[in-house]
Amino acid sequence: MQLDLNGRHALVCGASQGIGRASAIELAELGASVTLLARSADALRVVAESLPQAHGQQHDWRSVDMLDTASLQATTIDIAASRPVHILINNSGGPPGGPAYIATTAAFETAFRQHLLAGQTLLQALLPGMRASGYGRIVNVISTSVKEPIAGLGVSNTVRAAVAGWAKTLSGELAADGITVNNVLPGYTRTGRLDSLLAAKASAAHQSEDEIAQDLIATIPARRFGEASEVAAVIAFLCTPAAAYVNGVSIAVDGGRTRALS
Repeated sequence: MQLDLNGRHALVCGASQGIGRASAIELAELGASVTLLARSADALRVVAESLPQAHGQQHDWRSVDMLDTASLQATTIDIAASRPVHILINNSGGPPGGPAYIATTAAFETAFRQHLLAGQTLLQALLPGMRASGYGRIVNVISTSVKEPIAGLGVSNTVRAAVAGWAKTLSGELAADGITVNNVLPGYTRTGRLDSLLAAKASAAHQSEDEIAQDLIATIPARRFGEASEVAAVIAFLCTPAAAYVNGVSIAVDGGRTRALS
């Protein structure tokens, strides 16, 4: 199986922690040079210094806010100008919880800017290099809510579905250029996002976080939360030559929790 990413350059968003950080590690272990993107410069520096370099890779990092579209565009163009980017891991933190019917229009606008508009900005800056290389892998880290909306995550459900529709459209438009576009849908995974969701649910239900956690685990056939490294392993595989014919799909990594067939 061809899993070698030697000579490939990956841009990983949200790479300072959680699934983004785990993805950067997996890609580097397969030989890719990795540029890390997130807001926290200090955290990015630590992650960059910890990445494996057994294959002579050149790792880098850039601090930028995904909500600042102009800055994101300028940063990404600069990264691509220095060396082509072959792999994009489009990953960003989820919007705050709450029902859709009480969410403000500003909350929806912020979520669309952070996820869909940021993704489009990244794509347009990186696409020329992918086309010139004849190799591109775009993986969007979204949510199982694109298959089954999650109660209490109204804004997130909405914007994640929009990203899934955008990705499916792109997968048809770009496939002939050797570029695949896929989505990975993490289930309940041990990250800061899960910690915040547990705290919010516990507060609303007047229960302990452990009680809420056990209730959620009971809905997962694997009877445990996932690890960021387990999600990252699937993301990394989709970036390899071995996954060249996997395109336009949304893969749940959730221990079997999602009941939908497609």
